[in-house]
Amino acid sequence: MRLTKLFTKTRKEVPADEAAHNAKLLIQAGFVHKVMAGVYAYTPLGLRVLENIKQIIREEMNTIGGQELIMTSLQPKELWERTGRWDDKTVDVWFKSKLQDDTEVGFAWSHEEPIMDMLSEYVVSYKDLPVSVYQFQTKMRNELRAKSGIMRGREFLMKDLYSLHATEEDMNKYYDKVSQAYSRIFDRLGIGDETFVTFAAGGAFTKYSHEFQTICDAGEDVLYISKDKKVAVNEEVLQDASKEIGIDKSELTPVKSAEVGNIFKFGTEKARSMGITYTDKAGNQQPIYLASYGIGVTRVMGVIAEKMCDDRGLVWPENIAPAQVYIARLGDDEEVVKVADNLYEELQKAGIETLYDDRDVRPGEKFADADLIGIPHRVVVSPKTVKEDLFEHKKRTNKDAKLVNKKELFKTLACE
Repeated sequence: MRLTKLFTKTRKEVPADEAAHNAKLLIQAGFVHKVMAGVYAYTPLGLRVLENIKQIIREEMNTIGGQELIMTSLQPKELWERTGRWDDKTVDVWFKSKLQDDTEVGFAWSHEEPIMDMLSEYVVSYKDLPVSVYQFQTKMRNELRAKSGIMRGREFLMKDLYSLHATEEDMNKYYDKVSQAYSRIFDRLGIGDETFVTFAAGGAFTKYSHEFQTICDAGEDVLYISKDKKVAVNEEVLQDASKEIGIDKSELTPVKSAEVGNIFKFGTEKARSMGITYTDKAGNQQPIYLASYGIGVTRVMGVIAEKMCDDRGLVWPENIAPAQVYIARLGDDEEVVKVADNLYEELQKAGIETLYDDRDVRPGEKFADADLIGIPHRVVVSPKTVKEDLFEHKKRTNKDAKLVNKKELFKTLACE
């Protein structure tokens, strides 16, 4: 993409009421636009990052047999009343409205009940189980305090997976399989070393759950961790959980963290409340076991922005960056333009996403924007480099640049 064609621009100022570091960086670099507290729009650059994160998640969900679909945001009151979760005393984050015929509806904050209701039409026999489905969808939650930028919003993108099983044993096996897939996802996103499977309260879902928490100073949770024993407990259940897992609080270290994922075992609770059964081998009706698994896609993006940055801007990992290469063309000399244009076309043909800074601005502004946007590789085309038939290459994570020929450059970018 040529920057002269990109409608967004980098900026120095951010909304006066924006305190979160991730949101400040993302707004300044042109990845998001703040609509109101807890509500952000994503620009072409921001959408590229989200799509790259989604693809990593999608690949891992497909690997464990997940089938992708998309459910509706509008939900009927009657469906949620069957499990008692329409009541604001049970779930206090509903956005609710009425249709023109006075039918009460809610804007989905989760999809356990709708998934069970839909799949009850298709799952009749034990032969139809197990089944797992997932979606990427915008959720809406009426949070009392939306803060921490895109790490905690009232409107956010989430991946939610649901698995249905005939037995508790089968549910437990799949639950462990999803947990392992989540660990692979966070490893691929570059935050695996500081992300822990955490014992936590289930809230409006179940009594207890497992959260995936990433160490992050901007997070809202406090974890007690033991890196040696690979144990992490959320502060809110520390006393009870310590007894269950047999570890003393004195052996754990408190750290700030942000929740990036969670997994729940509902067992047969939903099926019994909704009257949903399957026919077992003996011909008897049995309730279906359900488990639910979520990853906050936009929240993950915010955590990465918080953790992977420096005093110059964002530092995206290569596999989720909006582009791999930032071409900074210095000057409008005919030969410089020709070389830069040709390089851009060659990289595009090689499948290397590239931002081409063809703007008529000073070199310092181009270098500053390359750092702020956080593209992994910067390539400078200037009268000097053209004269020497070379390119100036610098990785975002390196301090110094070096001159390379085209063959060396393409080898570095792994596009030969």
